Amino acid sequence: MTPVGEPFSLRGRTAVVTGASSGLGARFATVLASAGARVFAAARRLDKLKELAGEDPLIHPAVCDVSREEDRVRLMETALDESGRIDVLVNNAGAPGAPRAEDESADAFAAVLAVNLVAPFHLARLLAEAPVPEAGRTRSVVNVSSVLGLVSGAPLGGAAYAASKAGLIGLTRELAGQWGRTGVRVNALAPGWFRSEMTDGLFSDERSRRWVERGTMLGRGGEPGELDGALLYLASDASSYCTGQVLTVDGGWTAR
Repeated sequence: MTPVGEPFSLRGRTAVVTGASSGLGARFATVLASAGARVFAAARRLDKLKELAGEDPLIHPAVCDVSREEDRVRLMETALDESGRIDVLVNNAGAPGAPRAEDESADAFAAVLAVNLVAPFHLARLLAEAPVPEAGRTRSVVNVSSVLGLVSGAPLGGAAYAASKAGLIGLTRELAGQWGRTGVRVNALAPGWFRSEMTDGLFSDERSRRWVERGTMLGRGGEPGELDGALLYLASDASSYCTGQVLTVDGGWTAR
């Protein structure tokens, strides 16, 4: 019998994590490295990436603006050239957009979709087109969506952000259907309210913090580490028979 923890191991694997310079992305890179993966941590801020890499020799900084096609191609080529394989892609990089639809121009709306939806599609396609690391081994794409891709977050959220995160869930299901027989699994992780650079104002303001607490069945926002298990499950062989799914970790926000 396989040891209980063995399917969660990522020893010998290579992972790419976008938006890894801070917040959830930095945590995701650390979690995958702690499971044994060689992690290419991608973001625009090299200084932050170097700090992260200094904490674990398995983490490699990779400067990348995911809104730029040439940067996305270079990121995946670098991971392949340096490690010879890509087993896991975590599409975490995201842009928030304006909270009020009437304050959001069409160009601004398109810019959010370029980061939150177009870039994940292109990166996933680049992974699917890369050489298969080894026979019988599946590869995993984890698209980081949001509860705002499932329900309205008004008065918070924003039209472009919600549309991009809902679109990412649709993209997840479609790519899973198209690529399942090729050994590429595609799933989405939908976090609720977790503290990060993007949500710092939400938690530092007493009224909005209480709004989060009232709306969750557990009466609080997410704590650091409460996405670790969900991410590792989707990235590893522990979820080898799971594709096209949305794993929601939100304290019960969407279950009401």
